Amino acid sequence: MSMQVADFVLQRLREWGVEQVFGYPGDGVNGLVAAFGRADNRPRFVQSRHEEMSAFQATGYAKFSGEVGVCTATSGPGAIHLLNGLYDAKLDHVPVVAIVGQTARSAMGGSYQQEVDLQSLFKDVASDYLVEVNVANQLPNALDRAIRTAVTRRAPTAVIIPADVQEQPYEPPAHAFKQVPSSPPSVSWSTSVPPRAEVERAAAVLNAGTAPAVLIGQGARGAVEEVLEIAELTGAGIAKALLGKDVLSDELAFVTGSIGLLGTRASYELMRDCDSLLIVGSNFPYSQYLPELDRARAVQIDVDGAAIGMRYPTEVNLVGDAKATLRELIPLIQRREDRSWRETVEANVRHWWATLERQSMLDADPVNPMRVVWELSQCVPDDAIITADSGSSTNWYARCLRMRGTMRGSLSGTLASMGAGVPYAIGAKFAHPDRPVIALVGDGAMQMNGLTELITIHRYQHLWADRRLIVCVFHNNDLNQVTWELRGMGGAPKFEQSQTLPDISYAEIARCTGLEAISVDDPDDIRPAWDRALAADRPVVLDIRCDPEVPPIPPHASAEQIKDLGQAVLRGDPAAWHLLVQGAKTKAQEFRP
Repeated sequence: MSMQVADFVLQRLREWGVEQVFGYPGDGVNGLVAAFGRADNRPRFVQSRHEEMSAFQATGYAKFSGEVGVCTATSGPGAIHLLNGLYDAKLDHVPVVAIVGQTARSAMGGSYQQEVDLQSLFKDVASDYLVEVNVANQLPNALDRAIRTAVTRRAPTAVIIPADVQEQPYEPPAHAFKQVPSSPPSVSWSTSVPPRAEVERAAAVLNAGTAPAVLIGQGARGAVEEVLEIAELTGAGIAKALLGKDVLSDELAFVTGSIGLLGTRASYELMRDCDSLLIVGSNFPYSQYLPELDRARAVQIDVDGAAIGMRYPTEVNLVGDAKATLRELIPLIQRREDRSWRETVEANVRHWWATLERQSMLDADPVNPMRVVWELSQCVPDDAIITADSGSSTNWYARCLRMRGTMRGSLSGTLASMGAGVPYAIGAKFAHPDRPVIALVGDGAMQMNGLTELITIHRYQHLWADRRLIVCVFHNNDLNQVTWELRGMGGAPKFEQSQTLPDISYAEIARCTGLEAISVDDPDDIRPAWDRALAADRPVVLDIRCDPEVPPIPPHASAEQIKDLGQAVLRGDPAAWHLLVQGAKTKAQEFRP
């Protein structure tokens, strides 16, 4: 039997080292699905419960593996469903390739069933590379370029293959006019560095400072040793953008933790008081959490020249690989002997962790959600992977979880999409089947789509050498982050018709899907529940009933935010008294010595 186009697609994916494709079937990809069968399911087809989850799983896989993630969906509604997960990859700069079906060419333009203009649909999300394959000879170049572009530009790309083309005999491109060949699957990484004169200018700026700070993002992941060396030479403190939370251990005394609305007071103080700033591999967008615009002289290092100099008036912009650029910069940095600034930073970090512990151990009704993550930090394995969803639980992930060892963690950072936590965890397990994975998820996200993906977890757990995948549900029956945003950013009381969630048992549903489950409504049971889940030989759901009125107050809350919260109370918030008490107790811990 001659090789069909769909067979070649899978062969080429294998040659690129792709081991799984996250997807959902449909007649627009029937040719591809049949090819998976002929290929003995190599690469493995990982079936989600919804195409959006497939895209999130591919994004999570790419984030935690460092390899390209691949997802597939049928034409029309299947393709449309991929968009949210692909936008997550686009905004967080993650390499993902979507292989999408389309109606047969003979029906195009005829308002045929499930016919959607996919070129228009994907032209923004896959703006770095989007192609429709209409003849077999296009295929090698189209697929190879989609993968190479995704990897080198850290972006989603899309390949559209009409249903009839998938079943055509494969013919390679000829050595002929208007035929485009391709080369064997491979990609090399640039280790480019900026001009020497610019590196010297950057060194002069950093050497002139007496109170230096470093801000790192996910782009610093390959330059950990160099970042630490720069910090040691200058005596700087290091703050982390949320997507860079796992780049450095929180056990380091001069690492101040997350920055921004979800950040720490130590990071706020670092940015408030520094006089020089080095930004490495971060596109952190909230300039109000960086130093005052006329306070600090700043240097930025980023591999992407289009993303540099956007967030702060940086004096020197170094476009190049973070590791290679820092290696050029380090010999030019003078070691600062006066360590008083570093000592101040470390004292602020110690005080902040002590504050967080006191806040986490405060009584609540029934469970303080901060304590859920604080207790996890005490017992989490050094090689665990943590995924977080979008919601109030993200605050506790950002502030209370102490990274250490080889721990990894991520979430939908720039898009901040609800519903990414559980599919990210599934993607992480396929990336690292020998490591424990923990998803921290609000009950809103679980009701949105997390519950259905418990079925996916049960289905594929036998493939993982370490079957521990723990889904921790912050069960408070409230779309809590938006509730607090209503209060703190608009002075509006909680609107129960939009904010209150149906009360269900996540533990019971987990058991129905075949998973182990633990229910917690007593704070003294949190640590035993974590210990039991981490000792299990299978996936576990923790259903922890939390107090929705424990406030995610930033340690640098503005007068305007406090005023708005007060107005929400005066306007009749249904939980007014309780939230005032919890807020006062929580804030008071910051002022204890």
